[in-house]
Amino acid sequence: AIGAALAAFAAGYGIGKVGSSAIDGIARQPEAAGNIRSTTIIVAGMIEGACLLAVITCLLAIVMK
Repeated sequence: AIGAALAAFAAGYGIGKVGSSAIDGIARQPEAAGNIRSTTIIVAGMIEGACLLAVITCLLAIVMK
């Protein structure tokens, strides 16, 4: 359960950091907003996928114990 909580916390922190950086990048270069937005969505999806994998692994470890 602790591992699942840590994975969810790390994913939330990572997505927050990516979003913050994306907003900064768009504010500095508004003409690159499309590229920054698409890259941000891809990275956020990858972070969510890693988090989901970690949470499922932790839950399976608890159930199989």
